[in-house]
Amino acid sequence: MSDHPAGYDHLVDSLSSRGVDIAAVERALRDQRIETPSWGYGNSGTRFKVFPQPGVPRDPFEKFEDAAQVQRHTGICPAVALHIPWDKVDDYGALRAHAESLGMSIGAINPNLFQDDVYKLGSVTHPDPEVRQQATDHLVECCEIARETGSSAISLWLADGTNYPGQDSMVERRHRLRECLETAYAAMPDGCRLLVEYKFYEPAFYHTDLMDWGAALTMCQRLGDRAQVLVDLGHHAQGVNVEQIVAYLLDDGKLGGFHFNARKYGDDDLIVGSTNPFELFLIFTELVSAGPERTKDVAYMIDQSFNIEPKIEGMIISVMALQEAYARALVVDYDALATARREGDVLGAYSLLQDAYQTDVRPLCAKVRQDLGASADPVAAFRASGYQSRIAEERVGGNQMGWT
Repeated sequence: MSDHPAGYDHLVDSLSSRGVDIAAVERALRDQRIETPSWGYGNSGTRFKVFPQPGVPRDPFEKFEDAAQVQRHTGICPAVALHIPWDKVDDYGALRAHAESLGMSIGAINPNLFQDDVYKLGSVTHPDPEVRQQATDHLVECCEIARETGSSAISLWLADGTNYPGQDSMVERRHRLRECLETAYAAMPDGCRLLVEYKFYEPAFYHTDLMDWGAALTMCQRLGDRAQVLVDLGHHAQGVNVEQIVAYLLDDGKLGGFHFNARKYGDDDLIVGSTNPFELFLIFTELVSAGPERTKDVAYMIDQSFNIEPKIEGMIISVMALQEAYARALVVDYDALATARREGDVLGAYSLLQDAYQTDVRPLCAKVRQDLGASADPVAAFRASGYQSRIAEERVGGNQMGWT
């Protein structure tokens, strides 16, 4: 009797009959890496309410302990992004050592340029040069934290914009933005990249200073080769073709990374793939089609705050969704797809994508997790571990971490 996960042998037979190189698919899945966000392990909520949960970390060190559980059961997410000042500590060397003791590492450094009172009219685009200097100093501080922690990316999202026509000059704000980012770009340690995010609305509702991928792209082009665009799946209007954006940025060599989530909220607080899994699959088909050389530096990061869901379990499900979307993209018959496209076989091409999308790849992903020493069924294994009840009992007292 095979000791493979249920359904694996049958799936392999089916995929092999379609000409899929199973060994290559499994190798790619073992090499997949997803970065989880520190803020996903803390308390969060909507605009109306933050819902505290038992066992939530009280400091960044405990966040890494929770993230290590996600890595333990999925096998592909050894890095954790930090948000500064939410994750500020006195000794980043100690935090790095703690992460490494857990088999983890520190991922992207995310500056916070939206919560200080002085940022009401913007941060790096603010009309007051003293406010812009404060924001720039914070960016430089984050570059130094990247140097101390060994991080290779600064992940930047700005809330900057205006609420009323005439409030400020859009062009002057763009010039201020570039000037401040040039300072931060020059301060980055060697090997570090600046990943520039965009959002078409909120919290500014008349205009936002980085409103779409084009605005982010042109800013990155002006800054230099180490500045690239970050695509947050939650930061697009309904109906926007995100996979087209991904394809174009890949073609220009300017896709720096992702913040994976779902955009049903118009932001980033639902589990990736929960509302439009086909879109997630199509994004991965563009990545697979581009080939490993053009995607080798793309950072795959989750950006989610679990409001009503258990934190660690929610993160595990998010990672599994990305494993399965990637697996489906890997089993597409790209040679047949290219032929159908050349021949103008519209429905044939569409059917090839549907064949891959409708493939139940869960046994394949379970096998890969087993190969990595992780869990075939991560959610069941985590629940059985007793970790959640243990931290709920142990983490009593102190201040739970959250958005502040």
